[in-house]
Amino acid sequence: MPKKTTSKSPVRTAKKPARAKAARPAPVETVAFVSLGCPKNLVDSEKMLGSLAEAGIAPISINPEGGDFGGADAVVVNTCGFLEASKDESLGVIKEAIAAKERGEIRRVVVAGCLVQRHRAKMLEWAPGIDAMVGVFDRDKIVEAVNPTIGSPRAQTRGLVEDAPKYWIAGNALTAAKDRGLKTVGLTVHGKDGKGIGYFEDDSARLRLTPRHYAYLRISEGCNQNCAFCTIPSIRGKMRSKPLDRVVAECRELLNDGAHELLLIGQDTTSYGDDIGKGLNPRGAKPADFEHLGGLPALLAALSDAMDDAGSQGWLRLMYAYPSNFSDPIIDAFAALANKRGAHLLPYLDIPLQHASDRVLSLMKRHVTRKQQADVIRKLRAAMPGFAVRTTFISGFPGETEDDHKQLLEFVEESQFEAVGVFEYSHEDGTVAGTMENDPALAVPAEVKARRRDEVMQLQQKIAFAKQAARAAAFDEKNPSSTGQRVDIIIDAALRSKGRATSGVGTGGTLYQGRTTFQAPQIDSVTYVQSKDKLAPGEVIRCVLVGSDGYDLVAKPLDEIERKVGLHVLRR
Repeated sequence: MPKKTTSKSPVRTAKKPARAKAARPAPVETVAFVSLGCPKNLVDSEKMLGSLAEAGIAPISINPEGGDFGGADAVVVNTCGFLEASKDESLGVIKEAIAAKERGEIRRVVVAGCLVQRHRAKMLEWAPGIDAMVGVFDRDKIVEAVNPTIGSPRAQTRGLVEDAPKYWIAGNALTAAKDRGLKTVGLTVHGKDGKGIGYFEDDSARLRLTPRHYAYLRISEGCNQNCAFCTIPSIRGKMRSKPLDRVVAECRELLNDGAHELLLIGQDTTSYGDDIGKGLNPRGAKPADFEHLGGLPALLAALSDAMDDAGSQGWLRLMYAYPSNFSDPIIDAFAALANKRGAHLLPYLDIPLQHASDRVLSLMKRHVTRKQQADVIRKLRAAMPGFAVRTTFISGFPGETEDDHKQLLEFVEESQFEAVGVFEYSHEDGTVAGTMENDPALAVPAEVKARRRDEVMQLQQKIAFAKQAARAAAFDEKNPSSTGQRVDIIIDAALRSKGRATSGVGTGGTLYQGRTTFQAPQIDSVTYVQSKDKLAPGEVIRCVLVGSDGYDLVAKPLDEIERKVGLHVLRR
């Protein structure tokens, strides 16, 4: 059962008269919401905001820097607890909210998310003054947590303990499902033999925090991979796939809400359906039609069809793919969908690889080799012209040697990735790697971690700059109508048209920030578009690449390209 705890009322005897009950608190009518962490957490925040809005609790736009929460009745902080740095960031915001409550500016502080799930026993010690906590499996309790006048009569009339902190933190998804009256007989958290509990929560009716033209679409939650450095299974639990029909329904809802680009997310999107017996080729059949394979191919096909049915020209972008399970049938299905006329599925993949040394990959418990990773990248690029790959690596994992680091550098050079992120290894209690790091012979000094990270990033910078320059080099200003790489660009925002000039396009018109099909929002580079016409966020414009600026690209609309192109671009 999710825990809903309060301090127990004092024992009353005949010698001590009972005390009067405290006054029922005033209802909470407005809420300030701070969402931290990854896109999966963002979807959680959007769902909780939607639930609060449906209950009549109005969200207030705020700037939480400096502890200004806009005069809201309550503050919700949806936390990230994945790394030590994210824990510190979350606690900083929580303490700012508590300080605002102590000043009388707000009445309640509610904390939700991964940090609560991971460190439930320490939260009140770290941040006394929290009024309620909600774990990752209990988002549906957010209304009662924010407004204690909503909920069971018993919860509203606890007298002297009414102000005591309350929390809803189920230990796992199976417990949460049982508490909600769902039939769980024969089902498991692990999903053995296709009998997993699946993703039973509701992500519909979200109040979105992203710009209207793109949205995250969660297809699964949790992870079964158990990498040595990762705390996700201990926080989010084992993998739970969302039923295909529900994913499609949410796709339609997001399209109707104005989304053009849908980013498919989960901790391990490659393994979609495996836990509930709906994975890739679940019965060993070998159908000619990839749509009937099940798993990720079936989902991608269904979403593409849903976009067609809706008359959408939108984009589907696959994120968080796990390399060891990215099989040939998935590659074949991916290519068939991405290469067809009017394709929705973009030739782009976010596939965190983490390392390239077989020895380190084994220590990390990644269940994949350098060759297997290289084969996946090679096959994807061979199957889809212009296929873009973004990945991440960890520098300074316990036991990593200079030779391991050299192998990683070689792999990055060979692979020529479009985008790479590198993180220094962060010690996390409760992980295999955390135990390994306690051995002085395996621990990598901080300065060595930083140096290795910088060396990988410097190499990737050289690669990325050269790739972008090569894309722009196809444009000849003397022959603008028949030269240059043509790309579709989705506009994200208009920028200030005045500023310091650097190399790129002219100072006329308005400068916009957008993205190509090989640039994901928030994490990748951007493309600047100079246009005489007024462009709106979410508008997709056919453009010609005319220049580059480091990681970023510069483009002009195709219908304007015959006009003279200047030699300056504006920085924000």
